[in-house]
Amino acid sequence: MTISSETRQFRYYDFVMAAYVCILLCSNLIGPAKEASIHVPVLGTVTFLAGVLFFPISYIFGDILTEVYGYARDRRVVWAGFGALAFASLMAAAVVHLPSSDASRATQAAVETIFGNTPRIVLASIMAFLCGTFVNSYVLAKMKIWTRGRWLWTRIFGSTLCGELVDSVIFYFVAFYGRMPSPHLVELLFTNYGLKSGWEIVATPLTYRVVAFLKRAENEDYYDIATNFTPFSLKA
Repeated sequence: MTISSETRQFRYYDFVMAAYVCILLCSNLIGPAKEASIHVPVLGTVTFLAGVLFFPISYIFGDILTEVYGYARDRRVVWAGFGALAFASLMAAAVVHLPSSDASRATQAAVETIFGNTPRIVLASIMAFLCGTFVNSYVLAKMKIWTRGRWLWTRIFGSTLCGELVDSVIFYFVAFYGRMPSPHLVELLFTNYGLKSGWEIVATPLTYRVVAFLKRAENEDYYDIATNFTPFSLKA
């Protein structure tokens, strides 16, 4: 176990942050534009928002960041992602509402469909992201101490199930409550929760390999023993 200082430089931390923010933006801006349905044997037709195929990757990165670099450094990445997501939402709203030229007027409806998320959807996305991600990181950091660094899979599963549940409940109820029948809302919520959690659990072997590589390369394996877990800080 090593203790990081705020001024310590890491070889791969910035790359992981950039990948995290990229995945977060793509899954929130591109994914919600389409609701997909596929037929699954035994289960029948499963309906989900396309973004759930990619959004769980951001949680995988969150697990990796917390496991290797600690909660505080993951917290900085989360706030970087929040800033990027907030700016992207503002930019999307500006693009949609700018007056169209004669040449682009025919495509305005398509632009509104893809990027014209309502303020309610934007608020739901940001609230769910912040709450779910911080819960995921907090649970993993605490479980690492409780397990003394053993059984990484328990931390991955436990943090995923908690974080994704908070994320899904907040997003679907804030975004869609009152806009669709309650049975359909609950079905969509738990279907997407199952898909996102299952995706991350299936990816556990890959998470193991990335964590092992980064711990060796960075000579870091952080334990959040004396960490201040407030989300409202950028201190590493």
